[in-house]
Amino acid sequence: MTVFEATTGPGETPASDAVAPRDSTADAPTSVARLNATIRDFVARWNTVWVEGEITSWNVRAGNVFARLKDTRSDAQISIRIWSSVRTRIPEDLGVGDHVVAAVKSDYFVKSGDFSFTVSSMRHVGLGDQLERLERLRAQLRQEGLFDPARKKRLPFLPHTIGLITGERSDAEKDVQRNAELRWPQVRLRTEYAAVQGERCVPEVLTALARLDADPEVDVIIIARGGGDPQTLLGFSDERLVRAVAAASTPVVSAIGHENDRPLLDDAADLRASTPTDAAKRVVPDVGEQRALIAQLRSRATMRLTQRVGHDIAQLEQLRSRPALRSPDPIIDSRAQELWLLLSRGRDTVTRQLDGAARKTAELRASLRALSPAATLARGYAIAHLDGGAILRDAADAPAGTRLTITVDRGSIAAVSDGEVPEGR
Repeated sequence: MTVFEATTGPGETPASDAVAPRDSTADAPTSVARLNATIRDFVARWNTVWVEGEITSWNVRAGNVFARLKDTRSDAQISIRIWSSVRTRIPEDLGVGDHVVAAVKSDYFVKSGDFSFTVSSMRHVGLGDQLERLERLRAQLRQEGLFDPARKKRLPFLPHTIGLITGERSDAEKDVQRNAELRWPQVRLRTEYAAVQGERCVPEVLTALARLDADPEVDVIIIARGGGDPQTLLGFSDERLVRAVAAASTPVVSAIGHENDRPLLDDAADLRASTPTDAAKRVVPDVGEQRALIAQLRSRATMRLTQRVGHDIAQLEQLRSRPALRSPDPIIDSRAQELWLLLSRGRDTVTRQLDGAARKTAELRASLRALSPAATLARGYAIAHLDGGAILRDAADAPAGTRLTITVDRGSIAAVSDGEVPEGR
């Protein structure tokens, strides 16, 4: 125990270290060191207490653990420290969300005025009630298909307007805006402020989401919040918010907390970003990278085009260097002589065939004329036809009064039979 001794004489104002807190006055105040030492000595008399609660934060530094323990039925919390020597005697799988029973002893730090509890033993009781409910809800929503990758929408390559839902004047807003403008200076942000923890969190985020989703100019929506313990992030695991994000027509990016934080919103969103900074980098393309890519594509296109033109020029020069194209006159002359010979041969062949065909036609014409009745009529003969057109071959077939048609070499004559039969018949 620290001992403070008075160094003043009679009638003098005592030094602050010499005044006990219970004896302090406005004229004779006690010192901060004396007050802290008194508090330390008082709490040092407390015995070890077994306490039940839920771990809401778990940070390991230099082998020691600095954590917080929350009451399972209220918002009351305490800070706890687990030294490395004790950590080797407790379960290795302890972490955020675990329901535990711990043996703690109060510890007051005089230098900083911090009050915490040192853990001498800790064991599991079961999964924290809140995380247990969240896990049941997660399983239910996954079974309904709300977390199915097939239903997630693709983000636009270059959004014209980015909707941002975050706390007013928050670090998350600054991180998103700064990194988005660094990557694409002309980026436009439409920010809707909402409470990011507490009772107002879910209603205000739902209202902001509905406004941005109804705006046709907004191409993608980022819901961003800085890190925090699971208790402060519970609003982003609310079933109403998760279902609203899944039903939104605009792609939604979840950027809640840090890498280790995993609210249900991360599973329902179309893209999960580990931090607000990561969200800006994944939503907005880097103008420098795009310019470098365009320059690279231009260079490749120029090289390919140059190679193609050079190859075609070389191929053309190769064709032009061939004898047939370099001096085509001898080839044309030889082909002309060959063509003239073929033409003369064809003309003679056609002439002979025409002469033979003419002779054969004359012979056939003479034969036809010799067999034709017209040749007989030309020699003075005639042909008699009855009215029906039948040729009269027997005079007995034409009794007196029968009308006849007499055909001669040039024309025909109508006649009437007299019925006489020539003698000698």
